[in-house]
Amino acid sequence: MLERILIDSAEVPGGATLELISHGRDHMITLERNELMSTRMQFSEEQLAELTIDRLRVDRPNMLIGGYGMGFTLRAALRRLPADARLVVAELVPKIIEWAKGPMAHHTGDCLADPRLTLDMTDVADPIAEAADGMRPQFDAILLDVDNGPDGLVREENDKLYSPRGLKQTREALALNGVLAIWSAAQDPRFTRRLERAGFDVEVLEVRARPNNKGPRHTIWFARA
Repeated sequence: MLERILIDSAEVPGGATLELISHGRDHMITLERNELMSTRMQFSEEQLAELTIDRLRVDRPNMLIGGYGMGFTLRAALRRLPADARLVVAELVPKIIEWAKGPMAHHTGDCLADPRLTLDMTDVADPIAEAADGMRPQFDAILLDVDNGPDGLVREENDKLYSPRGLKQTREALALNGVLAIWSAAQDPRFTRRLERAGFDVEVLEVRARPNNKGPRHTIWFARA
């Protein structure tokens, strides 16, 4: 049996401790022994980008991704976006990017050097607030995968992203017909109703964790402004 080896740990500001673990040729990021993400199961995170782009109504999108994680969503978006697209990744934890450039560099490739990308080392709530207040251009898509669903699992302050007030601000940060996409490890009908009450047209899909239609079922909300 392959041994799990702790490579490093990272403190989330105002939140939990994350651990980067190697397991043979794979890596995983865990929270209190719960696997948040893994190189063995990345399909649904890739689909977060793929299916959002399928739903956009602009040719040169301006997109925001909340949470770099292991970069699955970012790399999937870069494969699809045109050369003149703009993409912002907001990542709060510096060590996540250190891991991407260090022990996980063979997964990362050159995605962090892509000229379409702006990496903001900040809470994703900050660029959302700036776009809502007119301090930066509105986004055609906002993709959130900063927790395991619509609650502040990794950091209690993230709860504000999914609150009625936070959803209202996110809607104001989106351009006309813009799409808010949120990844979750499980369904949450109450959150679907909260999105609808915030004025979004909501679509909920279940996506497998692996492309062979195996692995856990994950949920993605697509909420159009």
